[in-house]
Amino acid sequence: MTSLAVFDAFCQGLPGANFVVQWGDSHVHKVGGKLFAIGNLTDDGFVFKATPLGFIMLLEQGQATRAPYLRRGHWVHVAPRALKRAELFSYLLESHRLAVAALTRAARRELGLALERE
Repeated sequence: MTSLAVFDAFCQGLPGANFVVQWGDSHVHKVGGKLFAIGNLTDDGFVFKATPLGFIMLLEQGQATRAPYLRRGHWVHVAPRALKRAELFSYLLESHRLAVAALTRAARRELGLALERE
C-alpha cells in the first residue's frame, strides 16, 4: 500500500513539480501549471493521466476506474492497494512526462525541462 505521504514525496521530487492543497483536501501536483496527479485523504486514492494504452490496460485489469471529474482524456483513479509502489511510480512518471509535453516550448525551457528533441 502506498500512503498519501509517500505519493506526495514522490510527486514533489519530480522536476519542476509543485504541490497545492485544492478542492477541499485534495493533494494536487502540477508542473508548469499542468495537472499530473491528485491524491486524496477522503477517498484514499490517487488520480493521474495515463497513456491511451496504459488507460485501457488499467481499466481492463480492474486496477483503475475512470477518474471522476476528469472524464476527458485518459485520467484514472486507483486505490492505494491497486498497484505496487514501483508500478504507481512508473505511471506517475509517465503522467508527469505527458504534462511536460503539453507545455509550450518556452515554458519547458523556463522550467529547465526541454524535451529530448528540442
